[in-house]
Amino acid sequence: MKILNTSDNPNPEYKTEGSAGFDIAVSKTTVISSASASLVPTGIHVIIPQGYEGQLRLRSSMWKKAVIMPNAPGTIDSDYRGEIKIPIRNVAPYQSITLEKGERIAQLVISKVSQKNLEYVTAEEFSSYDETLRGSGGFGSTGSGIPCTGL
Repeated sequence: MKILNTSDNPNPEYKTEGSAGFDIAVSKTTVISSASASLVPTGIHVIIPQGYEGQLRLRSSMWKKAVIMPNAPGTIDSDYRGEIKIPIRNVAPYQSITLEKGERIAQLVISKVSQKNLEYVTAEEFSSYDETLRGSGGFGSTGSGIPCTGL
């Protein structure tokens, strides 16, 4: 996999032999106001081989800053060549957070994917397929005990 680092941060790397992802750092100090979001720059560009994707995830320590990544994990397709920017939402109700230049805030996991042939069917054809125990149940229907009551 090819990586272009246009920041002056050290190159991303796997920190241990067992690391699933390599860490990505902030390229420019970024302040995120309370209850708002920002695309945080990294200066990192990647060439992911065809048949793979990058899964962008926050580092586990980021919970301490009261931030989330709204679309986690974020998918980076193999044909994307732009800068990796990390979407961050500050969920702290009354305080801004600062992400310092060089701070490692996310990791990129590379995973194998495959595209399947898409076959379109009618509603009648769809309903003729075997019913499953789960059926159309979702959003905790398999045992969370908390009913979904509309959003």
